[in-house]
Amino acid sequence: MGIKGLQGFVARVCPDACRTVDLREMAEKHRIDHPDFPPVVVVDAMSCVRYWYTPESWVCGGQWREYLASLEDFIKAFMAAGIKLVFYFDGVVEEKKRDEWIKRRLQNNKEIARIFQFIKTHRKQPGREMFVVPSALPTFTRFALKSLGQKTVCTLQEADFEVAAYGLQHNCIGILGQDSDYLIYNTCPYFSIEKLRLDRLVTVMYSREDLCRVLGLSLTHLPLFACLLGNDVVPESLLGGFWQKCLVTSPHKNNSYNRRTNVLLAVANYISKVPCSYSSLKHLEEMLPLGSDKTLLCRGVESYLLPGQQSPWIPPNARNCQMFSLQQQTAMCQDKEIFQLAKEQHIQSENYTIFNILSNGEIECSNSLEDECDTEIPGQALIYRPARQHIYSVLLESEKGGAYPVVKEWFVYFGNPLQQPELIQPVQPSIPGGTPNLKTLWFAKGPDVEKQRYSTFLACFHLQDGMEELQALEAPVAAFCCLLAYLMMQVSSLSLEDLNAFVALILCLKGKSAAQLAGLQLAQVDSRAVHLGAVFVRGLTTLLMANSTCGFPFRMDDLMPWEQFDGKLFQEKYQQSHRGCSLEELLEGNESLYTPFQNLKSFICKVCMAKKRTIQSRPRGNAFITGTQRREFNPRFQQTHRSSFVPPYHNQMRGFLWRNPQPRGREYGSGHPDRRRRFYLPPR
Repeated sequence: MGIKGLQGFVARVCPDACRTVDLREMAEKHRIDHPDFPPVVVVDAMSCVRYWYTPESWVCGGQWREYLASLEDFIKAFMAAGIKLVFYFDGVVEEKKRDEWIKRRLQNNKEIARIFQFIKTHRKQPGREMFVVPSALPTFTRFALKSLGQKTVCTLQEADFEVAAYGLQHNCIGILGQDSDYLIYNTCPYFSIEKLRLDRLVTVMYSREDLCRVLGLSLTHLPLFACLLGNDVVPESLLGGFWQKCLVTSPHKNNSYNRRTNVLLAVANYISKVPCSYSSLKHLEEMLPLGSDKTLLCRGVESYLLPGQQSPWIPPNARNCQMFSLQQQTAMCQDKEIFQLAKEQHIQSENYTIFNILSNGEIECSNSLEDECDTEIPGQALIYRPARQHIYSVLLESEKGGAYPVVKEWFVYFGNPLQQPELIQPVQPSIPGGTPNLKTLWFAKGPDVEKQRYSTFLACFHLQDGMEELQALEAPVAAFCCLLAYLMMQVSSLSLEDLNAFVALILCLKGKSAAQLAGLQLAQVDSRAVHLGAVFVRGLTTLLMANSTCGFPFRMDDLMPWEQFDGKLFQEKYQQSHRGCSLEELLEGNESLYTPFQNLKSFICKVCMAKKRTIQSRPRGNAFITGTQRREFNPRFQQTHRSSFVPPYHNQMRGFLWRNPQPRGREYGSGHPDRRRRFYLPPR
């Protein structure tokens, strides 16, 4: 997470350390110097996602096809210069960073509350100054880059360490990111993603050597310098008294600088006078108020030493080999074959969260764009918890006594103070004959096993009875229906209008290009639709987890948001549905979507009925959008003053056609099929 203030310090006080460089020229020089090795840039992807997300709309749940197109453009620019990219993603939140992670999540909650207040007041998206990345953007970016043919690595420990190590070991031309820790590691050059001009492949390179010259330090001083300023290992809260002593004796104090800049200069001045030795480090540890842990400085300095590197501050026999600590933990999974495959898939970005659960029984989920004032819609963490409990059960497999280990969840939602993890008990899904074991799901072959994988996946979402109908659909549509049916069952406040909007979304999204979606203009933004969009996208990550657990009954590509969701398009469908637009308008005049629409909807309602869940009409349109004119439509689609729909009856059909329930009054109940009636949306 870097050293507070260091990046800005370099820009203000050490301008010579900020050099504008042409990456094409650097790549050409690399080819001349190393003809057998192509030029490689290693990318700290987590610090780049904000830069990559260029679509104008960000608040509605994500413009995923536009985002995919921007990633393609990014890759093509480097490919045109003959530069290979390697992308690294954080695969864990290390325990030493948990407090900082929590602090940031709670701060993000406040920012998200301000965003929703703005939307409700102005009925539009806030400016970029309030920008937060769409929910689950880093997760789906991993899979996007992989689908675009890029080498994508998910780390086993802190990403910046692995990025720096890869850059050093593979003689990369540089690291692309935005993290001041890359000024501390003794590795390849560090390039700024924020300063990158993609059209010219020009950016700023930060020079460690020039930084050291300004500070009066050597490269070997930098790890200790970082620790004494406060980093992920040494908390800033322990260093206030030390900084004050340094400021008193510093000859560099300048009233035109802010306090942090003066602290950096004063600490550097202090270190420059300390002999580089282990005894000096131990003396510093005794001097600082480190409490009972007198090894903080030692561990902090060591955290910057890459494989094969030594430091005068730490003798070789004092090294803790911390880079292997994660692998040496006692894993919750004792089956070496299962554990090894999960680890390999994790590193190669092929599965989702599975290794984290099997290795230490812990999982986290960051903030989502959820409205804490909307009490009708629970936090996504709570909505998907029953599904996760089933997934944990399949993944962890009970011991002979029938007991499961609990899973520690760090999920952000309103009302969760994050003071400790929630201990979640796995719950066995209802599968005739019991849950298949992981060996079968992951390694066995044959049509019977394929069926087991699919049925186990569906059982995690209480949908095993709909297997035949779902298998008849295209995979992305089937996955969409799984998620939507689960949502409708779990959230009782979701209405017929919400269902209309989601079904219209998946049907109208097919065939739309990124450019078409980018051109879609919204007159207003509805805060509840923003919330629902974020909940749905988080649901897709739950599908990823279930798919990874059950041996991949779906291709991961079929579960991606660019196949299933677009924020602006959902906003449009939501607003149309809630103000009572006709089916023709909802489906953009495409009559070929009429039958798919009613049959997808009928299937979801049938599933809900089986669980005693009735879906009622609750239009919210008049409270939000006023002054709309009614248009004249094809009489076949013209709405009437009904508050529920009667779909035609289909039996023994494939594709989009199913047997379906019939309405009773304003909600779904039992009834007799009526072939003659058309399908209508609720009135305004």
